[in-house]
Amino acid sequence: MTPKPVQGEAQRTVLYIEDDEGLRRLVGRDLTRAGYAVTAVASCGEGLALLSERPFDVVALDHFLAGETGLDILPAIKALPEAPPVIYVTGTDDGRVAIAALKAGATDYVIKDVAGEFLALLRAAISQAIEQIELRRMKEAAERAVLEAKERAETLLREVNHRVGNSLQLVSAFVHLQSTSIPDGPARDMMRETEARILAIAQIHRRLYTSDDVRMVDMADYLAGLAEELESSLKTSDRPHRIALAVEPMRMATDKAVSLGVIVTELVTNAFKYAYPRGVEGEVRVELACLNGSCALSVEDDGVGMSESETPQGTGLGQKIVRTMAATIQSRIERDASHRGTRIVFAFPA
Repeated sequence: MTPKPVQGEAQRTVLYIEDDEGLRRLVGRDLTRAGYAVTAVASCGEGLALLSERPFDVVALDHFLAGETGLDILPAIKALPEAPPVIYVTGTDDGRVAIAALKAGATDYVIKDVAGEFLALLRAAISQAIEQIELRRMKEAAERAVLEAKERAETLLREVNHRVGNSLQLVSAFVHLQSTSIPDGPARDMMRETEARILAIAQIHRRLYTSDDVRMVDMADYLAGLAEELESSLKTSDRPHRIALAVEPMRMATDKAVSLGVIVTELVTNAFKYAYPRGVEGEVRVELACLNGSCALSVEDDGVGMSESETPQGTGLGQKIVRTMAATIQSRIERDASHRGTRIVFAFPA
């Protein structure tokens, strides 16, 4: 049984195109009793004119019409903006007619019979077509709501990244100011290392709030900015080193990018401090590349080198940080013994 509209709900509208006046009255009365607002016309031209003037929820279209068939009008109906579903009504059981109607865009078809039993089938087909429309509209509305929520969340996240980036930059500036008041020595070096670590994370947040995807980081852009700030922060008259980058274009998840940025910061800072004799200019090279589902990050210099058994200089905190960050990206840490200076390679899954 077709449910009637509940009180306050808009009445569903049906356009019935049928050239037989008796059938028009019969179907019109039946659908009206079922709760539909029915408009019945005799020709394709009248039907198209009404469809261009106002919307209908469903069109019931007969096959045999005076001098034409429903297949003549069906493509024109489906070409309308917000085209309603079409139930094709035919008096023949020739399957080719039904197949042609479905191929032309009909939602369903009903075969007329002399006893009038097709009326129940027509009501059921109309009800099902309306339900499908409602489900589609609900799905589209839900998708729009999800998209709007996602856009709001990303806008909020960009604002958060903006504020965090600015705050970290401010903290970095305070650390830098504090370090300038400390004489050269281990304490000043520790302050500069702290400043570099803060900058590595601040760079990530700055990249995220200007990115079109807050989940991913452009690694070439990120490492270029990080290298520039590290060089500016670490370069002194007795450590006049430079950083050279070779980074393939790629995007990585934010958490992985943070780990790589911290690793680069620690190793570059260590190279600036220990790779070359004081006053001797050197180069620190950073490379990042991916191939066949695996990536490799390498940091190298041409300095004095370091054996695996050698005791870390300084507090050893930098090496602990590097090992921790390497574990978060499921990386192996390899030292290239054949390199004349120091070359550290991190292999990890892309």
